[in-house]
Amino acid sequence: MTVHPSLQTYADAWTHSIEAISELVQPLVEGEWNRATPCPGWSVRDIVSHVIGMECEMLGDPRPIHTLPRDLFHVRGEFARYMEVQVDARRHHTGPEMTAELEYVLIRRARQLRNENRSPDTLVRAPLGAEQSLELAYRMRAFDVWVHEQDLRTALGKPGNLDSPGAYVARDTFLHVLPKVVAKDAGAPPNTAVVVDVHGPVEFLRTVRVDANGHGTIDGAPSLGPAVSIAVDWETYVRLACGRVRPAAVADRLKVEGDQELADAILANFAVTP
Repeated sequence: MTVHPSLQTYADAWTHSIEAISELVQPLVEGEWNRATPCPGWSVRDIVSHVIGMECEMLGDPRPIHTLPRDLFHVRGEFARYMEVQVDARRHHTGPEMTAELEYVLIRRARQLRNENRSPDTLVRAPLGAEQSLELAYRMRAFDVWVHEQDLRTALGKPGNLDSPGAYVARDTFLHVLPKVVAKDAGAPPNTAVVVDVHGPVEFLRTVRVDANGHGTIDGAPSLGPAVSIAVDWETYVRLACGRVRPAAVADRLKVEGDQELADAILANFAVTP
């Protein structure tokens, strides 16, 4: 194995999740590929198409030359259009075609990981012609495939892996942007604290502290007098943070204390995935 130590965690998480996806979709009959998922506008086939497409891009394959239809209601903005090309190009592929391509891409990507000798700060292709570090690309692929594994599990009625390696990559990804959600997006007042207490397969308690300049930081120490305290189970946290459900739909799974207006603003801005 030649993967750099700082990349290994993401490589392992990616492998675990993409193999789980392969196992989930291998036995599907044709009709099951059309099932709606919690990911807006995407079916089971669409999610697998997206995963295949993004892994092809990690391999350096050329993007499909494909014109999108004008009636895709869920496609808003250039980023969404970029992502949709790989999906729409495969919308008429059969189940066997999908599983065969997924398996082939998985084999190629696993070989790429085994032979990886680039530095984590090497710049690689990112969506919309941008560049990102190899480490960020690895982290985002691990995060993306775990989230979409959960989408597929929900659609197919096969829950699981809420505490797999990818779940912890997702946790760290969510927590990295939580100070921005609280301080900037929700506009929490200076010199306040917000506590988020998550229970379930992945448990954590974090406090976001907003300083006098309105800048947010995060730590694991509890606050004695938070402006808002939000307690939620891990699965619901994931669904909210990924924009798969609106706060009102899971109000019975949220325990909110403190400033209700601020809590509503935080929850309204909780979705952090594109």
